[in-house]
Formats: sequence, structure tokens, C-alpha cells
Amino acid sequence: MTTVLSPAEWEPLAAAHAARVDELVAGHLARKSRREPHPVEDFLFTYYPTRPNQLRVWHPGPGVTLLGATAYEGRKGYLYADGAARLDPEQIERRADSISWIRRLLALTLDRQPQFGCFGLHEWAMVYRLQPGEVRHEKWPLRLGAEGTDQVVDSHKIACSHFDAFRFFTEPARPRNALQPTRDLQPQLEQGGCLHANMDLYKWATKLMPFAPSSLLLACFELARDIRTLDMRASPYDLAPLGYTPVPIETPAGKAEYAAAQRAFATRARPLREQLVSLCDELIRPS
Repeated sequence: MTTVLSPAEWEPLAAAHAARVDELVAGHLARKSRREPHPVEDFLFTYYPTRPNQLRVWHPGPGVTLLGATAYEGRKGYLYADGAARLDPEQIERRADSISWIRRLLALTLDRQPQFGCFGLHEWAMVYRLQPGEVRHEKWPLRLGAEGTDQVVDSHKIACSHFDAFRFFTEPARPRNALQPTRDLQPQLEQGGCLHANMDLYKWATKLMPFAPSSLLLACFELARDIRTLDMRASPYDLAPLGYTPVPIETPAGKAEYAAAQRAFATRARPLREQLVSLCDELIRPS
């Protein structure tokens, strides 16, 4: 079934979406204009390829026709004819293999038992035994110093299941991980307790643009933004001058705080992952 929206119906939705994005990215854009990097809030625009202006465009999702939507004429993924815009089914068909792969990864993650015992040690493994000047966020000191950071890694079991976190481990840290994730093993290893797997819901939503409704995309963005904050609060960096209170995962209290937040994010991520799976099913369902 197709929903037909008049300009009076869809234009306020598009404007509200753009206004919300402007609010969310204002700080990032202001700092970018000053060439002022930020170790927490820049991540969603450096690690993920979607730019703020792309995020700002409102997409209604499948089964919606927008009357009078001349701004969508010529836009990739859309057909514009007879004064109306809708998603181009040929574009969906061309991307069917990619959509199917995303759907498989997300569905397998939903079926797997979440794990909550990693304590964010992936960030610590990324600086393990590095020399001065080699640390990624070198402007920000390590909270426990280089030796103290290495001792935390040495005294813990590391169990990172996410390939795109593991690939940034230092060479000495890699053998210390209980798993050896690869890109091919990604569907077999990702699980819903992982902060990075839940941040990546934003990535998969952007990969599904313009087919993903912007309401779902923005919910994934806001989840990823909140998760990144915990990720860096629990990291070895001292970001207190930026207003980030550390989660000291090297202590029992810090571990408990981290695991509780991790569980809350997993609960918040699950319905978004389910919606993305349903979207993939709708897109690749035989007509």
C-alpha cells in the first residue's frame, strides 16, 4: 500500500527533521570551522562517512509518495513523475545483495545472547604499549599514564567481538584478545551487548539511505552519539577538561557502572535493530 502525502503534510516533517539535525550537529560544525578537533563528538563524522548535509535530508521511507516534492527530482534513489516523488524500485533492486547482507548481520545479532563483560577494554588495547606521539588522541593525556594503562590491559581478559574495534588494536594487544575477529566472521561474532555493534546501527541505517525513513536514521544517530560518550568516558583518556566524568573500568565500581550502561544501551538498540531488519524485509520482499 502507498501513502500519499500532500506538501502541507510532508513539508513540516521535513522541516522538523532538518531543525533537529541542525541542533545535533551545531557544535561539530562550529568546531570544524575553527579547526578544533573533538575526541568524542567528531567520531560520528570521521569514522562514519555520512556528512551533516546528507543527514539533514528527510526521507519518508518505502511506500510513501510525496506530492509536489520538486526537491527530490534527480535525487539518487528517487523517481519524480507527474508532480510526485517516490523511491525508485530499480535502485532498490540494484542494491538487493547489500540489503540482504545487512539484514543477515542484524538478524543474527538479534538472535545471539548479548555479552556485558568487555568493560570497554578495546579503547585501552588501542593504546597498549604505544610510544609517546603514537597515541591517536595525543592532545589528551592517559588518565593512568602509559605504564598504568598497560597494567590495566595486562591484568584483564580482553574479549572484543567487533572487527572494526579489534582492527585498531596495537600489535602487542591483538594476541591478548580472546577472539580474533575478521570481516568474514563478523556475522558470526557480533552481539547486542557490544557498544560498537550498537553504534553501527547508525552505519547500517545510512547504508540503507534513502530507503530508511529519517525517523529511524535519526534514532540510530542519537543512540550512536550517546554510546560514543560512554565509550570515551570509559577509555584510558582523561577527558575531564571537556566535561566527561571518567568511568574507571579498572575498579569494581567502574565495571559495574559500565555494565549497567551497556545493558541499557542494548535494550535501547534492540527495537532499532528489529526495525532495520523489518525495513530490509520490506525492501527485498518479492513483488
